[in-house]
Amino acid sequence: MELKENWRLHGFDVGKAPIEASKPTLDDRFWMTAQVPGDVHSTLLMHRQIAHPYFGHNDQSSRWIEEKEWWYRTSFHYQLDSDREEHHELVFEGLDTFATIYVNGHEVGQTANMHVGHVFDVTRVLREGWNVIAVKFDPVRLHHEGKELFQWSSYTKERPWLRKAAMNFGWDWGPRMVTTGIWGSVRLRRSRIAKLDHVYARTVHLESSANVLEGAASARVRIDAEVIVHRRGGWSGGRSAEGLECVCRLLSPGGEAVAETISPVHAERGGGFHTEAELIVDSPKLWWTHDLGQPHLYQLEVVLRHGQEDLDRFTTPFGIRTIELQTKDAEGKEAFAFLLNGVKIYAKGANWIPADHFIGAIPGERYDDLVSLSVEANMNMLRVWGGGIYEKDVFYDACDRQGVLVWQDFAFANALFPDFNRNFMENVRSEVESNVKRLRNRASLALWCGNNEIDWLVDMKTAGGDIHCPFYGETIYHELIPDVLQQYDDSRPYWPSSPFGGNDANDPGVGDRHNWQVWHGSVYPRKFGEPPQLDYSIKGVSFKNYKKDFALFSSEFGMHASANRYTLEKFIPQGEFYWNSSEMAYRNKDTNHLKGILLMEGYTGIPQNIEEYMNYSMLTQAEGLKYGIEHYRRIKHRNGGALVWQLNDSWPGTSWSMIDYELLPKASYYYAKTFFHPVLLSLDHEPGEDLRVWVVNDTMKELAGTIELRVVDFAGKEVFSRSLHVQAAANTAVEIGQLAEAEALQNADPGRVLVQLQARGFAAPENRYYLRDPKELAMPAAQLEVQADNPGKVTITATKHLARMVKLDLPRSNTRFSDNFFDLLPGESRTVLITDREGQPVTLDGLRVSALNVQ
Repeated sequence: MELKENWRLHGFDVGKAPIEASKPTLDDRFWMTAQVPGDVHSTLLMHRQIAHPYFGHNDQSSRWIEEKEWWYRTSFHYQLDSDREEHHELVFEGLDTFATIYVNGHEVGQTANMHVGHVFDVTRVLREGWNVIAVKFDPVRLHHEGKELFQWSSYTKERPWLRKAAMNFGWDWGPRMVTTGIWGSVRLRRSRIAKLDHVYARTVHLESSANVLEGAASARVRIDAEVIVHRRGGWSGGRSAEGLECVCRLLSPGGEAVAETISPVHAERGGGFHTEAELIVDSPKLWWTHDLGQPHLYQLEVVLRHGQEDLDRFTTPFGIRTIELQTKDAEGKEAFAFLLNGVKIYAKGANWIPADHFIGAIPGERYDDLVSLSVEANMNMLRVWGGGIYEKDVFYDACDRQGVLVWQDFAFANALFPDFNRNFMENVRSEVESNVKRLRNRASLALWCGNNEIDWLVDMKTAGGDIHCPFYGETIYHELIPDVLQQYDDSRPYWPSSPFGGNDANDPGVGDRHNWQVWHGSVYPRKFGEPPQLDYSIKGVSFKNYKKDFALFSSEFGMHASANRYTLEKFIPQGEFYWNSSEMAYRNKDTNHLKGILLMEGYTGIPQNIEEYMNYSMLTQAEGLKYGIEHYRRIKHRNGGALVWQLNDSWPGTSWSMIDYELLPKASYYYAKTFFHPVLLSLDHEPGEDLRVWVVNDTMKELAGTIELRVVDFAGKEVFSRSLHVQAAANTAVEIGQLAEAEALQNADPGRVLVQLQARGFAAPENRYYLRDPKELAMPAAQLEVQADNPGKVTITATKHLARMVKLDLPRSNTRFSDNFFDLLPGESRTVLITDREGQPVTLDGLRVSALNVQ
């Protein structure tokens, strides 16, 4: 029974709530109505009690919310069965964070962790008919005041003691927004005799077939289930597994059983109850990432029964697949690559942060949309970053269903944590166990990772003199989490930190790597114990540094770009939407705004107005990510994956995201459709050097055909062409030819041409390159002809000269463009379809079409 109706909310100064606030007798009719799941901020916003915290500087004026004590209440009718020995539990899937829970005036428990669900036995306090639940939330200040402040905790000092989303306290891409409230669903659960506690299913063996992509010969699936047996008839009745059994089956999408077995429940030595079973599935359809095959899902069903009575039932989608992390290659050399069903894959994707600062109020469609957008951009992995939350089930549902792997950080980021404190460590162990048990059945879950950047930054900050204390928190990632995983999840790999490995925990020769030479100007190479250095210069922050990086796995890298016009105008006060305004600066939470200026100064030139800023920053991000990712993919014999920082935004700001807060993709997103495509045509070139042509083949099939290389000037005249033979084995990157720059130019000005690569005989998107940076191009003025056909269809044609970065703007959120931010040669046309999230054409009111070189 889900309790989502009749919730009400009221705030009080600490300790000033009426004494009967927890009692059923309180008259709460004049409290605010509240949505559950949700949070206090979104409730106040719904009732117009606060201005939108994302508009202008309004987040500053809502800081008072975190200082209050907040009460939620609801009432409901409940029917008890007095003839049956039933147990009743109140389940909260998410409470943020320090809550006291009352049922009919009785305190049933307290909580101190946002990252776990909470279950309370309410058998003794529920009553027939009308019942009341009250939940009191303390301000977090009461639970960190007086606590030790550590030498390092990025962005704020209070959070290490609090098991709460770190980004609530502000990060370099979002404001401080300390939320509170019931952020997960609430339900009552009844059981009799016994109940299923946790079910764990995993593929323990695949019998290979001739073509593993088409399936396996057979699969062995192991199922373990913990069972809680209720005490019957009071103390004298005791607890017994006699007569208890579990029916375990896998069902096809059509509901037919493909494997089934019955296993008895038995008592364990420690006093618990357990069952285990194995299912043999003949000719199973395997779960694949969407780029390799179908993410096939069966339905796992476990029914606990006693005699002829079904006591409890657990169902979940289940993908048959194996996942491994290869840290040594066939020759014994260092590696970092994922093997899915024994097939080495190249991980292409991005880092995921919470989809909104108001986590409890995020609609499920937002998760579906963001995962769908990542799939459309040819991503096959998302990394859930450790400064947010263990995501909601709807996120993993979408990844399971759409064939996207998940790298899952545990919720520890950029700080020292008090692993010397017993209460804190008990809280952490409960959190780790809870989330491992919740997520371990997910086909999409590929890796557990202990933390974000802590091991690496502890070394740097110690070497730099900022930390003099021991590595507080180390035992969490190197002892506690591995111990829990050994007990509860043996089916997927664990990695202690990201980045991790080698001489400085960010070594390109061992483990995974975060490249923050680009943008942040970190100076490398660096070894363990050496003080960190920063180079804030055009050269120091340039994305050209990516080519110096020969990482085994690139798990974090990126650069800023502006949000789209609609997103910025929606949240910036009138008259403040201009380049270098204080409101524009407020959108950028990074620690030093000079970096973005330096990056653009070296590539596009410094923008002079807001339109140039939006265009130059987006172009720099898009071309920079293309430059880096194509390099990483060309060395796929060594590099196992590239995950951009970051996919999405949690508020409408300027950040590293590829998709802004209003779910409007930036230029880099549309570039990703090419640079993340399973078959990539790539040009490796620097000014004055040879043009080297590559094919990167991430498919499991050999490619044969040709690449047509054309050099075309900005007036559309062909300067040079050559046909290059392609023979590329499955899952390889191959250099197929090179030519001197002078030969390709045929005396043409390198600042007045582009290079086209087109596939013949196999499918791959066309790729285009300029032989000089934008600020060095002699870009003539172009003209565009625009034919807009309502609803949702626009055809753009370039006349006279090449049009650089044609951009379509429409003043509406979550709008899908079939293409955007593209170049057009003279006489070339592109038809763009514009739809809503459901694929329906939209009206074109307010449409703007522009290009960098169109006046």
